[in-house]
Amino acid sequence: MKYAVIDKGELGRWFDSLKEKGKIYGPKKKENAFVFRQVKEFEEMSLLYTPTILPPKKYYFPQKEFLFKFKIDPFSTGKAIKEFEEFILFGVHTCDIAGIQCMDVVFNEKPADPNYLNRKEKMTIIGIECMDYCDKYASCAAVGTHVYKGGYDIMLTDIGDSYAMHINSEKGENLVAGKKYIREMTEADREKFNKAFEEKLKKFHNEFEGELKEVDESFDKGFSSPVWKDVGDRCVGCTNCTAVCPTCYCFDVVDEVSLNLNDGSRYRVWNYCQMDDFAKVATGEDFRQGRDARQRHRYFRKFKYSVQKYNKYFCTGCGRCTRTCMAKISLVETVNSLLAERRGK
Repeated sequence: MKYAVIDKGELGRWFDSLKEKGKIYGPKKKENAFVFRQVKEFEEMSLLYTPTILPPKKYYFPQKEFLFKFKIDPFSTGKAIKEFEEFILFGVHTCDIAGIQCMDVVFNEKPADPNYLNRKEKMTIIGIECMDYCDKYASCAAVGTHVYKGGYDIMLTDIGDSYAMHINSEKGENLVAGKKYIREMTEADREKFNKAFEEKLKKFHNEFEGELKEVDESFDKGFSSPVWKDVGDRCVGCTNCTAVCPTCYCFDVVDEVSLNLNDGSRYRVWNYCQMDDFAKVATGEDFRQGRDARQRHRYFRKFKYSVQKYNKYFCTGCGRCTRTCMAKISLVETVNSLLAERRGK
């Protein structure tokens, strides 16, 4: 069954059936924003939400992850985490699913990361399609993440009084198998689905003032652009943009010794290219002095280097960097400034 349909009134019932599969994490309201947290009751979730403060990345690439414990005398080491639990991410936006796909490429590259891959194997993704812009900061249409392109087990699409379910994996099939309240898609359902998709596409537009080919050319010729000086002068170095990004994967490895100076643990923790000392080496040289160089590096990591290495844009258009920037630096405005410079405007 490739496509199925579930009435909205039955969604809570289906949610309850998922609890036996593992912990469920979904979008919950927190003051004036949303966060991914463990959800025990369906009513706790908000399926219509602006992107969460942090992406669901924190569950498959934790902000702080213990790698192993050690003893000095007698010397021994042991894994800090022996097993990973099954869990479900419920209601994930297509931009965040695109972020997961980017991380898959990175952590599958040799030498593959076993912790990431083991967690990913235990993860089930139930996505929800955005039928309109989340807010003014989203730029998903510019990079093509406003429509789903794989990377999930089930995708939910609002078609009025029910949700269409695109079942995309064996895991997804197992989540709907035997549920009599989930039916196969009929021709009438298909018409609603197609109409909803057509109406959705009318609402989205390319947020960049040029196609991605032009964006590529702008980055090709824009390494020495004065745009970076302007962005660097405005940047306050808060690192919010990298902290909330769904495709930033840099980390540092720390050895921490207990007070007895014999026991300890090694862990990895998120690290950010926007930090002042990120590119410093032991002798004191800094390969990216100044916030203009660091900001330029961040943009090139999303629109140039990742395309050259992985053939993928590592900007998913979620808008988090712009939304959380203390200096009000807009990703869309920065890219459009590069495009305007290329055209001589």
